[in-house]
Formats: sequence, C-alpha cells, structure tokens
Amino acid sequence: MRSNTFYNDLDIARLHQEPRGSGEDYRSAFQIDRDRILHSAALRRLQGKTQVFQSSLVVENDSYRTRLTHSLEVAQVGRSICGWLASSSPLLGDDTQIDPHLVEAACLAHDLGHPPFGHTGEQALHRLMQPYGGFEGNAQTLRQLTHTLFDEGLKGMNPTRALLDAILKYKTLHSEIPGADNHYLYDDQREHLNFVLNAKTFPAEYASGEKRDALKSLECQIMDWADDTAYSTNDLADAVQIGFITVTKLENWAEKQTLNDEEENHLQFLIDAIRENKVERRLARGIGANIQACSLRERSGFLSNDTRRYALELVIEEGARRKARFHKRIARELVFASNVLQQSDFKAEHILDSLFEALHERYIEPGTRGRRHLLPKAVEQPIEREENPIVRARLVCDWLANLTDRAAIRVYQRLFDVGHSSLAELV
Repeated sequence: MRSNTFYNDLDIARLHQEPRGSGEDYRSAFQIDRDRILHSAALRRLQGKTQVFQSSLVVENDSYRTRLTHSLEVAQVGRSICGWLASSSPLLGDDTQIDPHLVEAACLAHDLGHPPFGHTGEQALHRLMQPYGGFEGNAQTLRQLTHTLFDEGLKGMNPTRALLDAILKYKTLHSEIPGADNHYLYDDQREHLNFVLNAKTFPAEYASGEKRDALKSLECQIMDWADDTAYSTNDLADAVQIGFITVTKLENWAEKQTLNDEEENHLQFLIDAIRENKVERRLARGIGANIQACSLRERSGFLSNDTRRYALELVIEEGARRKARFHKRIARELVFASNVLQQSDFKAEHILDSLFEALHERYIEPGTRGRRHLLPKAVEQPIEREENPIVRARLVCDWLANLTDRAAIRVYQRLFDVGHSSLAELV
C-alpha cells in the first residue's frame, strides 16, 4: 500500500487502544473506519428514515430518496471531490492526498444520528430533551460512533481522530450556547472534543458558537459540501418527481420574489427541465459542476502545525454556492412550508411526543403507572440500573432516535391505538 504523507500518527490514532490481532490488517486505518460504518445496523436503518418525504406521502412512488440513499450519494460526491482535487490541486502530490476512504466514511456516517421523521423528529427530540441536555443530530452521530454503534447499542466503533473530526460540524457544547435550537455537542461529549483537539484549548478568538464551529477539518468541509450538493440537486429532483414542485407553483412563487438575473436563469433552467421531463438528468449536471467548483488553499492557525487537515481548506466557487442556496430556498418555501408536509410533520411530532411521555413516566422519572416492560430487555436493563435521570433520559432518547419512521409508528399504535390488535409482528 502506497504511503500517504498527508496524514500522521495523530490523525490515525484511535479513541481507545485496540487489542492486537493475529496479524497486521491489510486495510488502512481509514478503510477500517469506512468498513465498520458500512456494516453497521445504524447505517441500514437509514433506509427507513425520512430524508425529505415520509413514505406515507409517496405511496405511489418508490424512487424517492431516504436517509440511506442520500448518504450513499453524499459518499459518492465526497469521493469524487477527492479525485478532482488530486488531479487539479498543486497543493497535493502523488504521495500527499486527501484520503477518499476517510471522506467516504464521514459521508456515510454524517446522518447516522438523525432520528425518525427527518428534521421534524430532530426538533421534537431537542424540545423534549431540553431538561436533560438537548438533542442534536450531529451530536447524536458522534454518540453513535463513540458509544452506541455496536453490541446492542452499548459500544462504539472506536474511530480514528481524523474520522471523528470529519463528522464534527460543530465544536460548541450545549451549555455554552443556552437556548440554541441546534448546532451543539452534548456536554458529556467534552472528552471526545478534547480527543479531536489532542487536548488543546481553543484560543480566545474562537468564541463558542459560529466562530468556533467554522473551524472544520478539510475532510469535514468536503463532507459538508457533498451533503449540500446532494441536498440541493437530488432532493430537489425528488420534490419535482413527487409533485411538490411544478411549473405552475414555480411561476406563482417567482411572481412574489425579487430575483436577480442569475436566479432567473436558474429558475428558467428548472422550469424547462420540468416541461421536457428531464429533471433528474438536468439537475445531475450540477453535481459535476459542484465537484469541479472545488479547489484548495493553504491556511494557518489553530491546529495547522499539528496536521495537514488544518493546513489546507476547501474553496468553493461563489457561483456554485449561490446556486445551491437558491435551490435550497425553493425547497424550503415550496416543499417544507407546504400544508401537506406540515400536516405530516404535525403527526410525526405527535407520535414522538406521545412515545417520549410514556417512556418518561416509566423510565426517566418513574411515576405510578406500574412496571410494564415498554422497551426491549437489552435496552431496558441498562436504564433501570442507572440512578441518574439525565443518563436515563439519554438512553431512552438513544432508543427513540434509532427507530425508523415505520418502527416509531408501530410502537405508537401498540401503545395508543385501540384498533391496532395484531400480534403477528411481535412474534
């Protein structure tokens, strides 16, 4: 295997020392990271989690994207960015390359922590978990990798430092930004943040919040842009195919906007693609354009002397960024704000509220409803052994966040739907 001098021992160090096997693994540290994620149940569960559209909304269309297919597409874009930069950037060389396996692992993992029902589920769990440290999708991904990925949700995958940093979009703790709705880590993840930083303290200029969160490793920046690329192209194509975005809706929306010439061109391009029934093909061109919009430049500052992951940063052409923002704006105002999606979100929020309330009274702050076994034994036993209600709440939240959309609905039906009497699925 060719040596890659882009990474050093600091980058490939794992969270915990691993026992020595019978022989040296033929894979690199980052290939092992990628493989552990790829073979995890957590990744497979993403096939049953909402990306944009819940399955109940699109029963006549089975080609829409789930969290899993979205993650696979992000991983492909991430690897392609690595290939483009390897061939185009003078700051890289034959033996100094951004590792595509590391970027692929980060892209595959980036949504592992997301709960059922998409961002609505994340917002609901954040509200419900406020007394116990909040809920945040990126923080939950970190928790998956370090604590709950394997062994019935009680053991992490022992990731490398570079992988943890590559999924760490935010570096601010929940208690440092009171009242924030998202973009934080759980307070008990301080030790993992310290590991990522190699026990270094943030300089004074990196205040908690946006300033600190902007400090991302190079691989994290690539993952983030790959995610934006997939979301602003493929998810927009889904919205058209399913019927949430039509020519009429776009034209009516545009009449109420003040669009510049560039935005008018993007809008017309989308309208023409819909009329010619070539949306998927036309929007897919934007993926290649977004990949080639990437370049590298040198940077210096905090951590740049320790690892090349902070000695270089990703540069994206501003026109590509503006187009992605415009597409996301269309999706936000024509899809997420639609009454159909809002009704679906209302139902999803009600389901999670009801499940959390029942589990709260039984496991977090035990009330007078008896000792019924509402959770699987392997999940219930660690909760009942734990005395701290904050830890109990986090364990309950782990179970809820792991549920697929369909699993959450089934549990709700068993607990609250008097007309739901089938036991076949339980056996």
